[in-house]
Amino acid sequence: MILLQDNNGGAMFNFIANYWWLLVLLVIIFSGLFTVNQGYVGVITMFGKYRRPARPGLNFKIPLLEQVYKKVSIQNRSVEMEFQAVTQDQANVYFKSMLLYSVQNADEETIKRVAFKFIAERDLMQALVRTIEGNIRSYVATRKQAEVLGLRKEIVEYVKIEIDQTLESWGYHLQDLQINDITFDKVILDSMSKVVASNNLKAAAENEGQATLITKTKNAEAEGNAIKIAAEAEREAARLRGQGVALFRKEVAAGMTEAAEQMKQANLDTNVILFSMWTEAVKNFAEYGKGNVIFLDGSPDGMEKTMKQIQALMIKQAGTSSYSQGVDIQS
Repeated sequence: MILLQDNNGGAMFNFIANYWWLLVLLVIIFSGLFTVNQGYVGVITMFGKYRRPARPGLNFKIPLLEQVYKKVSIQNRSVEMEFQAVTQDQANVYFKSMLLYSVQNADEETIKRVAFKFIAERDLMQALVRTIEGNIRSYVATRKQAEVLGLRKEIVEYVKIEIDQTLESWGYHLQDLQINDITFDKVILDSMSKVVASNNLKAAAENEGQATLITKTKNAEAEGNAIKIAAEAEREAARLRGQGVALFRKEVAAGMTEAAEQMKQANLDTNVILFSMWTEAVKNFAEYGKGNVIFLDGSPDGMEKTMKQIQALMIKQAGTSSYSQGVDIQS
């Protein structure tokens, strides 16, 4: 058993001793194989000089001569930024933003620029962030604090226009710039809140004044219309009352004439008619007086006295009328 092992070990040693060059060749060949992950492009150099790009997958480089200098990512990358700017009216503005960028394309010239433009990824990030901050600061410096809050879109468009050419020379492209937050110092925020509150109060007062004016105008119009309608109704009512009184008098006169004629034919005293009218008048006073105080002598003597006063008044009016007519005739 020991002899068999010695024979196998000796055969292996003899094989290695005779074909060592083959093993060295295999090691060198396999050392030239390497892989590039999806989303990356390898950069191959030889003696420190750019040679060619290596696409994703299994690749081969010349052993001992070529080397993988860098693997460049062509995926989208993002970075958050926080910085300060000063407006035209010397107000401090604080920005929080998110930057999304990527390699412009996977062409060889682009990959070459990306690989050799900056020493390290940290230098690229510093240059990119400072360039964008500088562009935003220069734009904000031309605006007043009251304008900045409404200029998110304009700031982004301005930065893209200003920085695209610079990024293209580096081999990169700005995908998006999101300004997530814009804030001011607490004193400025408090003053802006007071301005907004005062403007709201002013607008509310103006609206309330307009509403009051409209209400009073409409009320006045309604009151005027109501007065006009009431006046028209009162005039119509007066006209109807006049017609009613005239008709009443006419009917009373006709009734009294007829009653008097009938009483004369019956050899009765016509004063009974007056007494009946007197009692009816007293009845109406009591029924429709509505609490008003009327001093009236309801006795027959009172009736006689009142009738004499009315007759005297009528005789006086008739005499005055005759005198006036006589004057006219003499004239």
